[in-house]
Amino acid sequence: MAELKRHLGLFQTTMYGVGLILGAGIYALIGDAAGMAGNSLWISFVLAALAAVFTGLSYAELSSMYPKAAAEYSFVKNAFKNNFVAFIVGWLTLFVAIISASTIALGFGGYFADLFGAPVLISAILIIIVLSFVNFFGIRESSSMNVIFTIIEAAGLTLVIWIGFTLFGNTPIDYFDAPHGLGGIFSAFTLVFFAYIGFENIANIAEEIRNPKKVLPRAIILSISITAIVYVLVSVSTIRVLSWQELDSSIAPLADVVKKALGPQAQIILSFIALFATTNTVLIMLVSGSRILYGISKDSALPAIFGIVHRQRKTPWLAVIVIGFLSIAFVFTGDIITIANISVFTIIMVFILVNLSLIWLRYKEPDFERPFKSPLNVKKFPILAALGIITPILGLIQLNLYVISMGIGVIVSGTLFYFLYNRLSKKSNLKN
Repeated sequence: MAELKRHLGLFQTTMYGVGLILGAGIYALIGDAAGMAGNSLWISFVLAALAAVFTGLSYAELSSMYPKAAAEYSFVKNAFKNNFVAFIVGWLTLFVAIISASTIALGFGGYFADLFGAPVLISAILIIIVLSFVNFFGIRESSSMNVIFTIIEAAGLTLVIWIGFTLFGNTPIDYFDAPHGLGGIFSAFTLVFFAYIGFENIANIAEEIRNPKKVLPRAIILSISITAIVYVLVSVSTIRVLSWQELDSSIAPLADVVKKALGPQAQIILSFIALFATTNTVLIMLVSGSRILYGISKDSALPAIFGIVHRQRKTPWLAVIVIGFLSIAFVFTGDIITIANISVFTIIMVFILVNLSLIWLRYKEPDFERPFKSPLNVKKFPILAALGIITPILGLIQLNLYVISMGIGVIVSGTLFYFLYNRLSKKSNLKN
């Protein structure tokens, strides 16, 4: 049977991670976050970066031990030797990838409609179809497109940073002014933490990376570090150009920053860059989702057909089709914002289980080869992994009961599917 092709080195893998994290979140979230944290917005971004680093270092260590597609599934299964818990983690990561692709595709549709007047829904569906073809064509082609688009979207954020620190460099600002106190800073922290989500998906392309045990940990750490610096600089720059009240009331805050500095025509430039940002995020989520589905099916937890690799393109083509189809299906969901919040709940559950896996493996497999090891340990106990459990729980507190109940519903649906599929598999084996 054909296998995935190892095309990616450290640069491509890091750019894949930077593209995942930068994505479209910063373009949409920074206004709402400014309304919560005021001029202390940068503190919320620093806190969110630390939370991402805690779990990111756990991913780095675990991916150096088990460099496999469907990474979280592999981590949990190797830690707890429990097929059910591992499947639920895989189910949740699949859900996040599909919902993220659908949500950001609608964001693309919104920008496209604003620029060209095309229907949002049609634009969202078409971008998923086009990018599913890119995903099918190969990881090298997907990676090349990702590198180009990541550079373009980073250029948009660099423009915002340049405006804030040069054209408005003398603006007097109290960077510790928080109109809603610590509560506002922590509320903004929960919101902007979503902008850092994405680093975890780097581990899901492990089987297409050259020397993954060394490259993966470095790429995860580099991508979080690079985006954290960019995000903090952007948060400071925007506050220098527009007041936090203006940012809060803006539909497109970064575009308004550019408009105030360079005029209405320059605003169009950032809208085009936002198109590249949203396209890039959708592509990466489709790639990640198909590799998660491929990895789980290769372990026989899902039908083996999804693990078939195309002989010429060396991509899991049936998994690509399924993920593309499901992403299109969720585009038709009415309240996509609520669905996106449910995906935040599910990824927090995944982060908690991944950090628990690292702690458990430190005691259960102390002699296992670890090309990378998370720092700050008390004997075998990883302190940062424990903080990686605590900090996302602070995010859960900010979610409403409806979102939490729906998130639990996703877990329940995965549970039902797991037991139903296993029952049908056993009956099929008995007949054979």
